[in-house]
Amino acid sequence: MAKFPRVREQHVAVFGESGSGKTVLVSSFFGPTQEGSYDNDLWDLVADDIGNGHRLYKNFLRMRDLSATPQPDRFKASTYYFSVKLKGGDTDTAKKRPFDVLRLAWHDYPGEWFEAEPSSPLERERRTDTFRSLLRSDVALLLVDGQKLLDHRGDEQLYLKSLMFSFRQGLLSMKDDLLEDGPIVEFPRVWILALSKADLFPDWDVDTFRDLLILNAAEDIEQLRSTIADFIDTPAALSIGDDFLLLSSAKFERESTSPQTIDIDLTRRIGLDLVLPVASILPLQRRVQWQEKHDIPLKVLDSLADGAELLAAALTNEKFATVEKILAKMVKASPGGKGKIAAAALPFLADAARLVGPKLKEMNAQARMQRDYLRAALTQFKLDLEQGVDDKVIRNPK
Repeated sequence: MAKFPRVREQHVAVFGESGSGKTVLVSSFFGPTQEGSYDNDLWDLVADDIGNGHRLYKNFLRMRDLSATPQPDRFKASTYYFSVKLKGGDTDTAKKRPFDVLRLAWHDYPGEWFEAEPSSPLERERRTDTFRSLLRSDVALLLVDGQKLLDHRGDEQLYLKSLMFSFRQGLLSMKDDLLEDGPIVEFPRVWILALSKADLFPDWDVDTFRDLLILNAAEDIEQLRSTIADFIDTPAALSIGDDFLLLSSAKFERESTSPQTIDIDLTRRIGLDLVLPVASILPLQRRVQWQEKHDIPLKVLDSLADGAELLAAALTNEKFATVEKILAKMVKASPGGKGKIAAAALPFLADAARLVGPKLKEMNAQARMQRDYLRAALTQFKLDLEQGVDDKVIRNPK
């Protein structure tokens, strides 16, 4: 018997220097979903750890009601687990769906650890162990601090080079420990360059941000990609400098009559509604692209977009029994047979990854009408990604 609720877990690693806004981002991601006025007809967002949930919601309330930003958690690595709990759990449709809960693990890596050398062998070991906990992530967000970009206006290259250098050096300091057993198979493969505090640039879209990075830091981004490629098995399955995202927790404005007073409008967020779609849908799309272009070893393929078959089944309304048979064969088959089955499954995954436009809208409307909350949620995530591209909040390769 399968355990209920059945959980599909996705991981996102968030990297940013101290002060880049990571705590504010996660608080603004979670906080609005807890307000009494919040209404979602498909799912509820729950913090798996009650204490973390209260702390993040308190941060949100202090911003909303007191215009006070949260204190940063200096030198502290945090992982927040959020569960997207689907509605309609007692229906016949719910009993047939591939999983019941989509869990998001949001890993917040201390920015200070990229800026200073460890003070002792014990701290070095702690940093390396913490980084290992991020390796289940399919997606990593690398934050570019909008305030620092503003402070370096006209000389953005200086800041961007320093930022990329810090991340490279932080990774290189852990390289020997992480590669004790050879190249890493499971590792974040999609690295999104994200502009935090995007509200400071109201006239920018994601293309403006991308162009600024390419103009001022193309070589540095490529050096970072090369550094990360040295860590992993099959570096062809790696994306850095292809995906860009604008992020803002709120609109922050200083009052003209009292410059020390900050007005925080939490209704004017940018990009945070794309975190769940990015975590759940983007890895599936990228796995299909890489599998079609490259000969990827099965051990790597299995680590790309964990649960891709389940997500594809839910998106396309494919009978899950069919997918279960594929998975069972992949486990029992000989190594050569596994490769053939993985190749045979590719068209099925591609159908899900490439579901777009009017057909996607039709399937979303049908799922809502049939009260198929999982398919409705996942097709809505894909629609949200499409809208984010149209609105020029996110950019990724076709």
